[in-house]
Amino acid sequence: MSKLLNFKEKMIVFSLIFLIFASLVFWLAHLYIGFTRPIPKNGGEYVEGLIGQPLYINPILSQTSETDSDLTQLIYGGLFGYDAQGKLKNNMAESYEVSEDQKTYTVRLRKNLFWHDGEPLTASDVFFTISILKDPAYKSPLRQNWQGIEVSQIDDYTLSFNISNPYFGFLNNLTLGILPKHIWGNIVPEKFPLADYNLKPIGSGPYKFEDFQKNSNGEILSYELRAFEKYFEGEPYISRIVFNLYPDEETMLTAYNKKEIKGMQNINTKKVDSIKNRKSTSIKELSFPRYFSVFFNQNKSVSLANDDVRRALAQAVNRKEILSQILKGKGEEIFSPFLNSMSEYNGDIDRRDYDLEKARNILDEAGWKIKDGIREKDGVKIEFKFYTADWPDLTETAEILARDWKEIGVNANVEILTATDLQQNIIRPREYEAILFGQITSFNPDLYPFWHSSQKQDPGFNLGMLDNKDADELLRDIRQELDEGKRIEKYRELQKIISEESPAVFLYSPHYLYPVSNSVKGIEVKNINSSSWRFADINKWYIKTTRIKK
Repeated sequence: MSKLLNFKEKMIVFSLIFLIFASLVFWLAHLYIGFTRPIPKNGGEYVEGLIGQPLYINPILSQTSETDSDLTQLIYGGLFGYDAQGKLKNNMAESYEVSEDQKTYTVRLRKNLFWHDGEPLTASDVFFTISILKDPAYKSPLRQNWQGIEVSQIDDYTLSFNISNPYFGFLNNLTLGILPKHIWGNIVPEKFPLADYNLKPIGSGPYKFEDFQKNSNGEILSYELRAFEKYFEGEPYISRIVFNLYPDEETMLTAYNKKEIKGMQNINTKKVDSIKNRKSTSIKELSFPRYFSVFFNQNKSVSLANDDVRRALAQAVNRKEILSQILKGKGEEIFSPFLNSMSEYNGDIDRRDYDLEKARNILDEAGWKIKDGIREKDGVKIEFKFYTADWPDLTETAEILARDWKEIGVNANVEILTATDLQQNIIRPREYEAILFGQITSFNPDLYPFWHSSQKQDPGFNLGMLDNKDADELLRDIRQELDEGKRIEKYRELQKIISEESPAVFLYSPHYLYPVSNSVKGIEVKNINSSSWRFADINKWYIKTTRIKK
């Protein structure tokens, strides 16, 4: 046949054959895709960037370092954890019961629990962990949370926890990672922070320690983890996770743009535009119960002790501008200690939206007259020092606030300090008239440390110096109320008191911005109680897939 066809005719025939073959492949592939669906498959590697050096990958020492906390979250497991919505869930605990007087919790462990070295995990490990945590010789930052709590081991899989007073948030304490007694039991307190296991840990979490690489200066450059095949929820899909360590955000971002890493811990809003490969990046905007407010110390300022002045200041805050300019829209306005996303807690309160005219009217009606550009009454000027930390977002926010307050005749003199100076010399001794600062709660919040009158002095967190008997009673009742619906109703009452008293101007809650390559699938987490809980569902993340029949 080839002899009967010239070159041109041969090319046409070959082209037709190729088209028929290509069409056949296309339709077979189309049919395959149409009759199958993708599912996760084990394998693949995920590389993430972290800032700083790991030191204590240890659940009772890791709280002062975000890098330590992140690694600890993956390597260790707790009796309880948080789901993708930030709600408490059973983890290594199979079940629990609460006594009638709400003071005794009986917790039963699952029986398929193992340490990364293959040893079984039992109640004796939990008892050991809590015992050394409570011992002051081990210097755990969590020790204060366990005062007045007694733990006893009933059998190999059951423990009893006795608390002095009913407390709805007790189970949150049990999200603590558990240490293996057979590893740490013979290490004395003096050697505890120096032990090699702080950097080469053996835990029971979804990932186990594999290796780390150091440079000539002894700094860790990368930290490698492997999927734990005996994890109680099943072996995680992603086989290998590597954390590359960087000295600062700029260096980490450069590495991401060079595709040396597939994800980064929280980045500043202003850095989002610096990500070059945006099309291949998914920026997870996680809701995090961290908010920033201006807190007033009425004991330090005569003008700020006036209710009308504080209400007018709240009315003269342009939250939308702050959110747009400072956070580029990556956050939410707040009008109470609760995020707007925590809608069940937000009752009917006066939001005091931005309205300069209304703010001026409040001060006019209260008798504060403008003299030389500043409001004055009975010889007292509305003028105060306004402190914040030397973080760009906070300094810019303070400048916007001072500008807007100037428009209503208030002079706020902004003072910028280092975070350490602010904490030690201003916040702890309560030496401020007004302060722009942040606080972190949770999605199952206990506001007692932040608003009860007993917490006005350090180490309490009542920076707005609220001192209200009704609020104190509500906060005590809330702590002892295990019924979530009743707690929510009491919190709504509390919000009305806080709104009326105006001890603070609530501003905004920035989202936790978590850039991750689109190649990583299965990330469902939405709400996180701390930065390390972005890994709450990491055992379900995947990179590789296979297909099965629909």
